[in-house]
Amino acid sequence: MTNRLPYSLPTMTETDRLERVRALEGVITQRRSVRHFDSQPVAWEIIESALKIACSAPSGANQQPWRFIAISDPLIKRKIREAAEAEEREFYEHRASDAWLEALKPIGTDAEKPFLETAPWLIAIFVERYGLDAEGRKQKHYYPEESVGLATGMLISALHWAGLATLTHTPSPMKFLNDILGRPRDRERPFLLLVVGHPRADCTVPDIERLPMSKTMIAMRQSDKK
Repeated sequence: MTNRLPYSLPTMTETDRLERVRALEGVITQRRSVRHFDSQPVAWEIIESALKIACSAPSGANQQPWRFIAISDPLIKRKIREAAEAEEREFYEHRASDAWLEALKPIGTDAEKPFLETAPWLIAIFVERYGLDAEGRKQKHYYPEESVGLATGMLISALHWAGLATLTHTPSPMKFLNDILGRPRDRERPFLLLVVGHPRADCTVPDIERLPMSKTMIAMRQSDKK
């Protein structure tokens, strides 16, 4: 049986908790997806610390099925851009339905992805489909997709908290990432490519609105029961 450790959280009043969560809300809700990046460097220590936060995410049976590959090498970024744009051209010219292309119009995306080279960091995120025991036998992973999704959300939040812009980029298919980064195709599936850096001085983002909370949240509070 796994050893148990004592666990506690700082003592706070409800007012303290409300102030802290609203302060975080004020920062995190300002996050936007950025497509115009500056080439200004970002220290590895910042990326590393954000990745440590991501790796503290909960996971099914604590199997931690995420694999983060942080890339700043210009040659590797060039290879990724070339492969991603090839898939994107196929998508925009052949695979995407008219309805899908229409939905993308307000965002203003196309097959050209210069940010894959301009941004100082790319983080390729993989889902490990199964593990291997000491004898090399397959070990089933439980809820790998959900686990990696949680870790990715924590990573994006940590990077935004650090004052960095991000973009979740998902060319489809993404198997080229396995080949370029030397990851096993049978065990690891690309989840997404996270672009990280500073927004360009002339950066703009689409003027879009979030759905109202009444559309996305339902509160069933004890005080509401009669």
